[in-house]
Amino acid sequence: MTETINNIFQKATQMSLIKWITNSWKKFKENHPGSAQFIMFLILSNGITVLQMALMPIFRNIFILTELVDINVQLFPIAKNFDGSTYYIFNYAEGAISNGGGGGLAYFLAVQITLAIAQIINFFAQRNITFKSKKNPWIAALWYFIAYVAITFIAAVAQGLYKAPIYKLLINTWGLGSLGEVIADSITMVIYSAISFWVFYPIFKLIFKNTSEIEVINE
Repeated sequence: MTETINNIFQKATQMSLIKWITNSWKKFKENHPGSAQFIMFLILSNGITVLQMALMPIFRNIFILTELVDINVQLFPIAKNFDGSTYYIFNYAEGAISNGGGGGLAYFLAVQITLAIAQIINFFAQRNITFKSKKNPWIAALWYFIAYVAITFIAAVAQGLYKAPIYKLLINTWGLGSLGEVIADSITMVIYSAISFWVFYPIFKLIFKNTSEIEVINE
């Protein structure tokens, strides 16, 4: 009997807490619509980042077992490194990263498939939850795709500066081996997500402008 009463009390307390949180959030959105929008964008973006960190090792472990790891992917040379070698926007030299290579086509596909899945989910989540847009989804999707391609290239250029040092530090210098490779994968995904976050937010506000514009103006 006492246990039943305690359960009822706990459920009532939980329901009251949920109701309080819901009402507080609703009031906050009414008073600060722009800030509430940004917070929701932040929460969903972090969720997408976690998803990327989970998917990347899965695809990587699948592809590195194939001959794809020995296929060289070095695309769009744009400059020279300090050592005189060519600086590629997409630089995935053949061979396993643990052996000094760049992961080849295996890593390239693992990264790009992970990003594609995450960004498709992100588009619909942000459109329906954060911005509650009623705008033609095909038009918004077109602009989003253009932005996604642009950001992919920008992030790839930046990745050339930090990818190799991070993997080398964790795998070789610290001697973490396969664990270091997993950690390095996660770090590179977090960095990519951070770049995407600050670029995508104003882009989302633009392509979903028809429904969010009034809220932002009234803040």
